[in-house]
Amino acid sequence: MTVSFLQPIRFLILALALGLFSAPVSAQLRVDITQGGSEPLPIAVLDFSNNSASPALQNLGRSIAEVIRNNLANTLLFAVTPTEAMIKRYIGLDREPNFENWRIINTQAVVHGHVQQKPDGTISVGFRLWDAYQEVQMFASEYGASASAWRRIAHIMSDAIYSRLTGEGAYFDSSIVYIAESGPADKRIKRLAIMDQDGANHSFLTNGLETVLTPRFSPTKREITYLSYSSGVPHVYLYDISTGRQEILGSYEGITFAPRFSPDGNSLIFSQSIRGNSEIYTINLRNRKRQRLTNNGAIDTSPSFSPDGTQVVFTSDRGSKPHLYVMNSDGSNPERISFGKGSYTTPVWSPRGDLIAFTKQERGKFSIGVMRTDGSEERILSQSYLEEGPTWSPNGRVLMFFRESQQGNDAKLYSVDLTGHNLREVPTPINASDPAWSPLK
Repeated sequence: MTVSFLQPIRFLILALALGLFSAPVSAQLRVDITQGGSEPLPIAVLDFSNNSASPALQNLGRSIAEVIRNNLANTLLFAVTPTEAMIKRYIGLDREPNFENWRIINTQAVVHGHVQQKPDGTISVGFRLWDAYQEVQMFASEYGASASAWRRIAHIMSDAIYSRLTGEGAYFDSSIVYIAESGPADKRIKRLAIMDQDGANHSFLTNGLETVLTPRFSPTKREITYLSYSSGVPHVYLYDISTGRQEILGSYEGITFAPRFSPDGNSLIFSQSIRGNSEIYTINLRNRKRQRLTNNGAIDTSPSFSPDGTQVVFTSDRGSKPHLYVMNSDGSNPERISFGKGSYTTPVWSPRGDLIAFTKQERGKFSIGVMRTDGSEERILSQSYLEEGPTWSPNGRVLMFFRESQQGNDAKLYSVDLTGHNLREVPTPINASDPAWSPLK
C-alpha cells in the first residue's frame, strides 16, 4: 500500500497473545507534567534494527528510533540517553535488557524494538517499554503498515510511551495547518500549508494567488475551514484535504471570517460583518441553515466552541475594550470572563474543557495566556513584541502560536507547555503564522 501524507493511513494494531507482549505491569515510574522545571525522566530509546538486518531495515530502524527520541526530548519531560552513552544500541525484541547496565548510567526507562519485512512488502514494527529499576515491562505493542508510513508509526509509538509514562493523552501523531508567508511585507504571499507536528512531511495546499488566513481543522481532520480573498471579498471557505476541492461557504452580504468547526463537525461558527457591525453566526453544513447568536452594536468575533458544544467563548468590545465572553451555544446568557488590563482576543477552548487560551495586548506587548473557563486563574505563558493566535495540542497540554519580529520581516511558529517552561520554535521552511493543531490522526 502506497501512502501519501494527505491520505488516511490504515494501521493494523496487533494485540499479541504471546507472553512477550503481556498486559502492562503496574509500576510507579511516572513523569509529573504539571510542575515546570521538574527533573526530566532519563530514558533510552535503542535503534530498532541490528547489523544483521538489511541496510534498508537498518536505516529504517535507526530513523524510527530517532523520531521517538526527538519527540520525547522536545517535551523537556525526558532526558534521552545519547546513543554514544549506550552500552548496547540494539536489543532483540525477544530479550530483556540488562537492567543493571542501564541503572549504572541512571537510565530509568528503556525502549527497544525491531523492524521486520513482510512477504507482501509491508513492515511490522514492534517495541517494548521497561522500568529499569523495577525490572518490569510497562508496555508493548506491534504495528503493521507500508514502509512509507514509518514516520507515522514512530509518532504512534511516541504517543504510547508518552501516555504510559505521564498518564496524559497523546499528541505526536497530529498535524499542523498554517499560513506560509513569503515576499515583501507590502506584497505578502500567503498560502495554506500542512505538516506533521514536528515539521516533517511539509506541503503547500494552495498556490498563493489568493490571500488566505485563519485555517482551522475539522474534528475528522478531513477538512479545513479558512478565510480567503478568492472572490475579491473576504469569505469563509472549506477545503477538502484528500481532494483539494475548495468551496465557498456562501455568498453573504458583507464579509465572513473567523470560522471554526463545531465539536461534531456538522456546523461552523463564524463572524459576519455588515457595514462595520460584526455578529456571530452558526451554519449547519448539511442544510446550510444559519442561526444568528449575537445581536448588538458591538464587534463580536473569534468564536470557539467548548468541547461538549454547549458553550461558546468569543471576543467582544461591548464593554469598550475587546474582552472575552462566554455564552450558551444558542447565543443566550453572554457573560464577560476577562477583567484584566489590556485587550483580550483570539480565544480558543481547550480540548480538555478546563481552560481557555487567548492573546492579550497590554502596554505595547502581546502575550499568550490561559484562564479557567470562568475567567479565574489567568496565567501568561509567553510574551514578546507581537505574538498571537494560540492553538491547542490534542491533549490540551501544549499551545502553539506565531510570533513576529519587531522589524516585521519574519514570522515564526512557537510552542509552549502549560507550565510556561518549554518555549521552543517549531521549524517551518518559510515564514509562518496562524497555526491550527489537528486532532489525533
